[in-house]
Amino acid sequence: MQRWQRVGWAVVVAVVGNSATSTTAIAGEVQSEATPEVPVEVPVEVPIEPAATTVSEWVAQIEAALLQITRVRVEVTETGLQVILETADGSLPVPETRSIGNALIADIPNATIAEEFSQAEPIEGIALVSVTQLPNNRVRVAITGTDVPPVAEVTSEAQGLAFAVTLGDAETATEEDAIQVVVTGEQDEGYNPSNATTATRTDAPLWDIPQAITVIPRQVLEDRNVRTVNEAIQTVPSVVDGGDIFGSPAGGRLIRGFDNGFSAGGTDNLRDGVPDGGYIDIVPIGTTERVEVLRGPASILYGNVEPGGVVNRVTRQPLSEPYYQVALEVGNYGYVQPSIDLSGSLTADENVLYRLIAGYERSDYIQPFVEEELITIAPSLTVNLGDQTNLNFYYEYARFFSDAPKTDAAFLSDGSLTPRDLYLGYPIPGLYAITTHRLGYRLRHEFSENLQLRHNFAISLAEFIDNRSGALDTIEDDRFFTLGTSENESTQNRYFGQIDLLAKFETGSIAHQLLIGFDARHIDDHYTALFDPNVPVFDIRNPNYDYAPDEVIPEFDRLSRLTGYAVYLQDQIELSDNWNLLVGGRYDWLSNDTQGGEPGELSTREGGLIQNDGAFSPRIGIVYQPSDAVSLYASYSRSFAPTFGVSRDDSFFEPSRGTQYEVGVRTDWLDRRLSTTLAAYQITKTNVTTDDPDNPDFQIQTGEQRSRGIELEIGGEILPGWNIIASYAYTDAEVTEDTVFAGNQVGGVPEHQASLWTTYQIQSGILEGLGFGLGLFYVGERPGDVSNTQTLDSYFRTDAALYYRRDRFNAAINVSNLFDNDYALAGSGVFAVRNEPFTITGSVSWKF
Repeated sequence: MQRWQRVGWAVVVAVVGNSATSTTAIAGEVQSEATPEVPVEVPVEVPIEPAATTVSEWVAQIEAALLQITRVRVEVTETGLQVILETADGSLPVPETRSIGNALIADIPNATIAEEFSQAEPIEGIALVSVTQLPNNRVRVAITGTDVPPVAEVTSEAQGLAFAVTLGDAETATEEDAIQVVVTGEQDEGYNPSNATTATRTDAPLWDIPQAITVIPRQVLEDRNVRTVNEAIQTVPSVVDGGDIFGSPAGGRLIRGFDNGFSAGGTDNLRDGVPDGGYIDIVPIGTTERVEVLRGPASILYGNVEPGGVVNRVTRQPLSEPYYQVALEVGNYGYVQPSIDLSGSLTADENVLYRLIAGYERSDYIQPFVEEELITIAPSLTVNLGDQTNLNFYYEYARFFSDAPKTDAAFLSDGSLTPRDLYLGYPIPGLYAITTHRLGYRLRHEFSENLQLRHNFAISLAEFIDNRSGALDTIEDDRFFTLGTSENESTQNRYFGQIDLLAKFETGSIAHQLLIGFDARHIDDHYTALFDPNVPVFDIRNPNYDYAPDEVIPEFDRLSRLTGYAVYLQDQIELSDNWNLLVGGRYDWLSNDTQGGEPGELSTREGGLIQNDGAFSPRIGIVYQPSDAVSLYASYSRSFAPTFGVSRDDSFFEPSRGTQYEVGVRTDWLDRRLSTTLAAYQITKTNVTTDDPDNPDFQIQTGEQRSRGIELEIGGEILPGWNIIASYAYTDAEVTEDTVFAGNQVGGVPEHQASLWTTYQIQSGILEGLGFGLGLFYVGERPGDVSNTQTLDSYFRTDAALYYRRDRFNAAINVSNLFDNDYALAGSGVFAVRNEPFTITGSVSWKF
């Protein structure tokens, strides 16, 4: 077995048995070792200290309860080696040891380590010795044998702990001990993850990425108890929540001043690094391990995207160790959600692993008529075809159903919103349903320690039925609303395939990690709409819901087929110990065939509208690390998105282009427990369509938008048990060129935005496991749309959490919008997307 494979396995087995995230070298592949903790008997009595009455006493108790490992030494002996953990204050308890694969594992409670330690191949027969920090103030010692797990005698010393290690007996090793899965990974790093896959399609340290990226790990998703991806990324700077547009759970968002849109077959939403759907797709949060937000142009790896960035949902993967969790959530408005998460091995040799995640969710709403249901079923299977090949199959079914969709609000003449509990429309008999099927596979084969092949194939099938009333047109006397009704059906089928090679090599003293690949995609999008031209006027003071469509006539029937191919090349270059270079480029070929549309559209002409585009998207970035605690970077990148349509002279539009310049600094504090990132950027989007001054029925491509901003984010652990995520963003998004709106601010983008989420969990004593959380979210005032005729007020929201976690039991109470503030998330003209009201949820779960 190759050396890097042994070391990679050593890192993985070093995290088995804990709620952890194991990130593979493939973008989007995660081996989440969230297994039940193994009880550790501590042969000492810990006296219960009196309750702290001041902050100083509280901090002192926390620090006094922990022993810090100040140094790790590995010494070669006649029989093997000795691993010594030194402390300055006293002896460590003797932990139990266990073998997983080829590794000997020991977890030490109530301990911290000043600096994590690892040493590869200290002697023949030992692949790796590592000592790492785990959540909940535990330190893990992992000693991995080359072929079999070693044996160790552990003794407590006056100032530490000693492991006398001898090699295991190969003759007594069973087949179950053999290494079957070779992956690289990391332990759960809580609120301060160190690696990400979205920026490079490799498992890259954040310190080596010359572009702003935020990782929201599983622990944060659970602490906040988020229900949607939009909720999950509310702590990310420069991300503005657009709310549940038209009742769709997918919602809308802006990133760095640009709409993270779902049009033109874009790939702004990713699932495990694969293009995912948009408005008509359901994105279940229960199958999500973490969310990564790459801000700025991402076309180098993902093709046609808006320049603001991409959101990648990384899913939970099968585990080798048994993991079973049952959970129940209940809340106001009749909310209830039971769920299960089951994983383990189907074979004794752990060559076939499975995971099944399923949940059912239902709720009412503050508006009458609204009853929502969400069903999620997500099985997955990993087959290890030897030491160097693994294959993962997955299927994800999600169905959202509502008797009547939530209606949006409207602005009255004084700027206020219509009553929150008013159903502003007619509850047309029928249904509002979104069904999504996702299925596919991922294959990885390692030819050698320096070369691997990766292949993805994904299918996404989505159906959307929307029978509704409520498209607001006009208001009279702040009372009478002219509404429209429509019957909409849409299907969107996406097919995606990708293959690439990842090679590691050196040219002299310079190390390279070269990625070269090809991908192809095809999207069929069919949308039809019928409408009733005889809808009665709606009186908000005396609403009469006794209405059914009398006559419906065709309004829209469009079939669009998008086909794309691309080749890409990227090189991660380590010039020296403190200089790194990232360079790459991608070329896309796109073809779009549109048939039909609204009457009078050019796409209804004979033969339809067939458009072919091509674009090159480069990226180059440099990283300088003057010390272990500071990383400076600068980058240049471009993106593109196709613009479908023709101008007045019947010529096709060119793709819009985004160009970004970015600089930033990342720093670590408190022995790498806390990290900060400060970034400054400018993005210019060109080839934006604007009204043709000579004929308003057409458009021309002379528009330009520019976004400049500064972002600050902080994440990690301040003190043992005290975690924090904080962010601030200043954004200046302006329409720099336009025939009508030049000089205006981009709609929906605030200049100032800030957020804070912090938790504290008691670490010892009779209240150990009790925790508290507080969230503060601020979004400044912003124009409703590009016309700048309307200003949306700023808003401030408060969230809170109370939870108790002990062993395998977890109970929590989460509150969103604690003070029931009422505001508009987005709006244009009379239209407004409203925030959610006060929401409280209680949850219990058990792992076994």
